Amino acid sequence: MQTFHTDLLCVGAGLAGERVAIAAASAGFSAMCLSIVPARRSHSAAAQGGMQAALGNCAMGDGDDPDVHFADTVKGSDWGCDQEVARLFCDSAPIVMRELAAWGVPWNRVVAGRSSYFKGGAQFEKIEKKEKEGLITARAFGGTAKWRTCYTSDGTGHTVLYAMDNKAAQLGVPVHDRTEVIALIHDGENCLGAIARSLRNGELSAYLAKATLIATGGFGRIYRESTNAVINDGGGLISALDTGLVRLGNMEAVQFHPTGIVPTDILVTEGCRGDGGTLLDVNEERFMPEYEPEKAELASRDVVSRRMTEHMRRGLGVKSPYGDHLWLDIRHLGEKHIRSKLREVDEICKYFLGVDPVRQLIPVRPTQHYSMGGVRTDASGAAYGLAGLFSAGEAACWDLHGFNRLGGNSLAETVVAGMLVGQKTVEFLKGRQVNFSTAVIEDAVARQKDRIGRLIAKTDGKENVFSVKNRMHDAIMKGAGIFRNGTDLAACVDELQDTLDAARKVGLSTNGRGASPELTLALKIEGMVKLALCVAFGALKRTESRGSHSREDYPERNDRDWLVRTLASWPDGADLPLLEYESATEVFEILPGDRGYGGGAIIPMPPPAAPGEQGTPSGPAEQTATASTGSTGSAGSTGSAAAPPTQGRLAETGSPNTAGSPHAGADAAQGDK
Repeated sequence: MQTFHTDLLCVGAGLAGERVAIAAASAGFSAMCLSIVPARRSHSAAAQGGMQAALGNCAMGDGDDPDVHFADTVKGSDWGCDQEVARLFCDSAPIVMRELAAWGVPWNRVVAGRSSYFKGGAQFEKIEKKEKEGLITARAFGGTAKWRTCYTSDGTGHTVLYAMDNKAAQLGVPVHDRTEVIALIHDGENCLGAIARSLRNGELSAYLAKATLIATGGFGRIYRESTNAVINDGGGLISALDTGLVRLGNMEAVQFHPTGIVPTDILVTEGCRGDGGTLLDVNEERFMPEYEPEKAELASRDVVSRRMTEHMRRGLGVKSPYGDHLWLDIRHLGEKHIRSKLREVDEICKYFLGVDPVRQLIPVRPTQHYSMGGVRTDASGAAYGLAGLFSAGEAACWDLHGFNRLGGNSLAETVVAGMLVGQKTVEFLKGRQVNFSTAVIEDAVARQKDRIGRLIAKTDGKENVFSVKNRMHDAIMKGAGIFRNGTDLAACVDELQDTLDAARKVGLSTNGRGASPELTLALKIEGMVKLALCVAFGALKRTESRGSHSREDYPERNDRDWLVRTLASWPDGADLPLLEYESATEVFEILPGDRGYGGGAIIPMPPPAAPGEQGTPSGPAEQTATASTGSTGSAGSTGSAAAPPTQGRLAETGSPNTAGSPHAGADAAQGDK
């Protein structure tokens, strides 16, 4: 078995992982990335639409600034985000976009003069200023007051990732690809690296590091219908959860994108609607203005997905062998626009549907797309639970997005958080001294060898891993989708607990040698079911509707009791996650209010305490959300699962920000053990 040493180990070689590695390498530290696929095949390359940054260069972005971006982000999160982090992000995004331009990203640029654009199917004109010609331009995206989504046609992730990988290569950052982390090495207090398995030959290696970053992207593949690549199965989060110490944040916050194509669920970018595309029903009539008169197709993703589902529930969906769908119409944008600025959409429609979007409608439906939840970190990117462990990008709950992220904010987050977390990681490394205990390392390796041996020998059982995965898909697709309710969620949790028991009894039907997809899945299936339980159990206990978490039995957004972030950990031997809660934000620049779209009643939070006064906890703060032993059904029947105090404090000029404490505001909500 090989052992590798490095200052920084980045688990994941997409935009976030490579950006943090670049920061470390630029400061003179050794950095290494591990990746399931070659770096340029990371899922970051699939992002189409663009990156939000308040540059204010184009005519429709005139007057934009980080304050407007910040307000859009907080409203988009349904007040679930950490406002300190949102402020850091919005202030830093313009700097990062210009840095990327210097690294070679070919941003679309302002072309001076008169031009046309579409909004809601209607054509309008705009005039770009001569003095802005050649600057980075932007397009419209959902939930934004200004055009601020910087883009390179509809291949933004592709171009940015290639530029990033070039920069990493220039700095000598090695990428060990086709290598999958299956466990973290830790001594109960410090993360010391990871155990990884080669996907080429099945051999194990130990990677020892002063600091370890989890940047493995989302976990969308716990759902059957997802826009995520097959590599997005939550492997990084599983290794963190398996420590029993690291906490995951807001796992119940799962975003469905309005325009996954039917039946493959491949994404067509929000840029289609941002550029003026419209959604049509079975009668080929536009319906979004009926639900959202102001924003229409450009309301936030959670809202558009719900409105589409509601419309199909009314019987106005298009019937197909793959279920109901609606139509996306971009024909009026014209051939030149589609073949150039939406060229990936053009190719996807032709190759996967046999549809020419210049002349035909595109069949779409809401599809699982993004994970707001992830490894909970403070504002510096440091994970809760283990010193030396960091996280960035979609794998992290940093928490920029709260309960719904705006399109364009996540792709920007990968590089903005990558830069900021990279800086903090460098500071950490400068003062970091680590003693690598051979006993701890040998024990970590032995545990993984034993796991693999037991699977091959069928020591624990003979359950088929692919059947277990299908059971997980059936349960979570039914119970934790776009709309949720207590009855379905309780049934989902019960079924997932049974599935977890089966996952612990998996045995291989092959010998597991070499590049074995069966062994690869078998090593993570228990962890995938645990992630599904974090989603479903967290959703069951959160008795309100906020952003992408929509409870039909609790339709109000409850700021009085639920302006909190869920923290999930998994004690050894437990059958359900341990849920704790902390305040969603310690600093309020913008107090909770109406988003301006989406509708819905709000149970308001009490007024914050004046400076120097003690705040009074609101809601039944001392209660805990407890699952009765052996019965998740009874857990869901208690009505309202109480939350801790929700007060943050108003931001004061010159006051230090205090968000990000790993221990602030936690009330335990015990699951079964």
